[in-house]
Amino acid sequence: MAEMRDLYPTRKGTTPDIRSRQDPVVYSEWSEDAPLTRGEYESYRDNGFLFMPGLFKAEELKSLLDESARLRTDTSRLEPETLVSEPDSGDVRSIFALHRQSDVMQSLAADERLAGIAEFLLGEAVYIHQSRLNYKPGFRGKEFYWHSDFETWHAEDGMPRMRALSMSLLLTDNEPHNGPLMLVPGSHQTFVGTVGATPEDNYKSSLKAQETGVPDDENLARLYERHGMSTPTGPAGSLLIFDCNTLHGSASNISPLPRSNAFFVFNAVSNRLVAPFAAKEPRPEFIGARRHTDVVTPTRRNAKPLAA
Repeated sequence: MAEMRDLYPTRKGTTPDIRSRQDPVVYSEWSEDAPLTRGEYESYRDNGFLFMPGLFKAEELKSLLDESARLRTDTSRLEPETLVSEPDSGDVRSIFALHRQSDVMQSLAADERLAGIAEFLLGEAVYIHQSRLNYKPGFRGKEFYWHSDFETWHAEDGMPRMRALSMSLLLTDNEPHNGPLMLVPGSHQTFVGTVGATPEDNYKSSLKAQETGVPDDENLARLYERHGMSTPTGPAGSLLIFDCNTLHGSASNISPLPRSNAFFVFNAVSNRLVAPFAAKEPRPEFIGARRHTDVVTPTRRNAKPLAA
């Protein structure tokens, strides 16, 4: 079998390999029947992300908050390897394989406001490549450095092309001072190949603090000078959608206010994983799905709130 051509080389040289994006950003044409307005569609296409304030209402959020609290406090029924703690305090930082360990979160992922939009933007059926509950506690929530998710998914998971996106549903208010996500608009059009080989079992440390696969300062500065920076903030229930190659990161949270979100990565079924492009072995299933790749069928919005 012929080796798949690598369109996005990374972690293979001594200097960063900067390339223009070789894939579309959106795979469907906008029409009146689209799940997004024309303005939302064009904003996502041009900036590489879209923020939709207040998409989920208070009664839906209560169930999701109750479930997230249960998952963080009663971890005995969770797969131990899916729990990631803060590097210093030991507080729960992330719970991976979220949709496989919670019926409530599985229903959330299939909601047409998530899966339906993902299916539209990616132009075909989708599955969940990765899901997690993110929790950045007050006072001691650590930062996450600038990176492109696709660089890691390509290098360590074997995701071939840029036909994936992330959705982050805010479970708490995102304020300027509690470590919200920052993004570089327009950066999704440039792939920044990084330097340095992938260490063995890199995921064990990178999930706590990413050091491998981060872009160099010079190219980060160039992209910032060209595009600027955006920090979407808003109330709980807002949805942030961003392309797999959009550069993003978050500062530490030294405020008293915790920040929490439910995070789902949707990948096109035609873009299923192959062998990693810059790692000896693929990361575990709970980080990059190879077996659990069932198509997510969007479910119509129910008048009743999500319930446990």
